[in-house]
Amino acid sequence: MPKRRKRGMSVIVFILLSLIVLVGSALFTAYSYLKEKYAGSAVAYSREAIRNLEPGSFEEKVAKSFYTEEEWNDILSNSIKIDPTIDNPAIDEDGIEIQHISGPTYEGYMMLVHNPEDVYVAVNPNMDNGQQAPSLEDYVRMNNAIGGINAGGFQDAGGHGNGGLAWGIVIHEGQLISGRMNEYLPVIGIDSENKLICTDMTAQQALEWGIKEAVTFGPTLISDYQVKFKDGDGDYPMLNPRTGIGQRGDGTFLLLAIDGRGPSSYGALYQDMVKIFQQYDAYMAANLDGGNSTAMIYKGDYVNTTVSMYGSRHLPTVFLVRGN
Repeated sequence: MPKRRKRGMSVIVFILLSLIVLVGSALFTAYSYLKEKYAGSAVAYSREAIRNLEPGSFEEKVAKSFYTEEEWNDILSNSIKIDPTIDNPAIDEDGIEIQHISGPTYEGYMMLVHNPEDVYVAVNPNMDNGQQAPSLEDYVRMNNAIGGINAGGFQDAGGHGNGGLAWGIVIHEGQLISGRMNEYLPVIGIDSENKLICTDMTAQQALEWGIKEAVTFGPTLISDYQVKFKDGDGDYPMLNPRTGIGQRGDGTFLLLAIDGRGPSSYGALYQDMVKIFQQYDAYMAANLDGGNSTAMIYKGDYVNTTVSMYGSRHLPTVFLVRGN
């Protein structure tokens, strides 16, 4: 009678192999989770998570393994990177540069307009009756402009405003288009010498100062090279899409659009905007209407990624750049 084979060893081997597979699967799952968390597709989230890690912790060591030492130090240093865009590496025939910028929680674009005479305000032609305003791309097309960004605030009840009515003071070609003469509000304007002025004043004062183009928003970030915005100021301290305008001492206008509310760009704080404008040597800079309104167009295309899937919102005012 043949002997029956012992099966004990094969059962033990099976159990050991099963344990190895389970442990390996658990380790792989943990590794994949940590890699996605600290070096995944949601770049802004990963950077913010890294900056909140406890120094010397196990998770910090794991997260650090996904980066070179230079990359790791860049994340921790909260540095701003400025790179020319691939399709516009230098000043073009219109005297314009577009540069890609990035920080720990945001990505965006800076448009440098080297001829200060080319920047001006365009106003909703239906402002008098409050009818729907154009979008940024409509303004660019209607005015044969080379580019532009959104500008001042507007009445936006329930977040569904049509941009028909501007908030505060609006001046265009030296004429008061919206607001009252004695109303004291933040003014972001361009005077007759094409200099950017950002301060609180009445419409009457603005006109007396020779301001020919202006909108209302804020806060002022930099004035005469001095930082005006202080931590804790402002009504919106969260990360958000941002739009801003500044000017260098040589007259170059700085038009800023920062993306937000997306996996690669959560958005920026006012403090981030200050650092960006300082990096560009701005002597004057201010925050414009951001959030869903943030938009930048150059040569017929949106440069940034707008929050709205339909592109720019309907806007009562925009800053445009004249084309040659």
